[in-house]
Amino acid sequence: MKFSVGKRRTFWWAISAILMIVSIVAMVVSWQQLGAPLRPSLDFVGGTRLQFERDCGQPDKCTQPINISDVREVVDAEKLNNSSIQVVGKNQQGISIRTKTLNVEQRTQLQTALSEKIGAFDPKGTQIDTVGPTLGRQLFTQGLLALVVSFAGIVIYLSVRFQVDYAVIAILALFHDVLITLGVFSILGLVAGIEVDSLFVVAILTITGFSVTDTVVIYDRIREILTLHPNERIDKVVDDAINQTLTRSINTTLTVLLTLFSLFLFGGETLRNFALALIIGFTMGAYSSIFLASTLLAWWRERKSQPQVVESAEPIDTPASSQDS
Repeated sequence: MKFSVGKRRTFWWAISAILMIVSIVAMVVSWQQLGAPLRPSLDFVGGTRLQFERDCGQPDKCTQPINISDVREVVDAEKLNNSSIQVVGKNQQGISIRTKTLNVEQRTQLQTALSEKIGAFDPKGTQIDTVGPTLGRQLFTQGLLALVVSFAGIVIYLSVRFQVDYAVIAILALFHDVLITLGVFSILGLVAGIEVDSLFVVAILTITGFSVTDTVVIYDRIREILTLHPNERIDKVVDDAINQTLTRSINTTLTVLLTLFSLFLFGGETLRNFALALIIGFTMGAYSSIFLASTLLAWWRERKSQPQVVESAEPIDTPASSQDS
């Protein structure tokens, strides 16, 4: 059965528009509440992050999850009122605290106060990271620069390999994928406290490469069909190209997603958000390549091929009107 994408292109565009608007609204709300479109980790803002896990080797110590109110009470007593606190780990027996930069004495004092309040901690589950604000700004600047350079390189490559309109539409589809991924993590930062770190920047760069690769495959097939049938209608050419590459796109995306879901489920806390960003971005990349980039190209080429109607400034006399005169 032939799959026609062009007939319902308004529907596909409406889905993308809704997702993009929701993403932008989420980032605006995040900016108002957090001072950034996404909740930044220590990699970007600097400070100290302390993660403790309760020692469950002792009997009757881990029957209940950690009460975040108890942790907040201790943190406020240490005059660290603006700290970010999360209950983490298996059965919510761990805590993660992000706060201003603390020296060794302050960290030890905080850890002692917390252990007295909620129980002893397992030394193996204790992690303390400190990042200076200068390094955080440097990481952010380098990540942003890498993203800009990758976009510019993609535009140049597609302009040389295809035509400028192909490149522009591919970048629009790529922007769609990145924006929705950012929007999802903005929402997660607001409702679940999920932070973005330097690995998130790596994920965004990976998404750009995957999305463009999928789009280039479809564009290549469109160009081949146009070479063989130059007078064929562009919407039919696009539908034929998508149907000829659809199996390849689905198989490639599903294979990658299976690996990413395994990484998300079993890769541990460090790689979980990285895998989640790739899952969202790769899914959006497959969607935009089939339903957005191709249909936008067909729409644009249709507009270019339409003849321009020029209206005359003066009325043209007909034979009847000449006889009347």
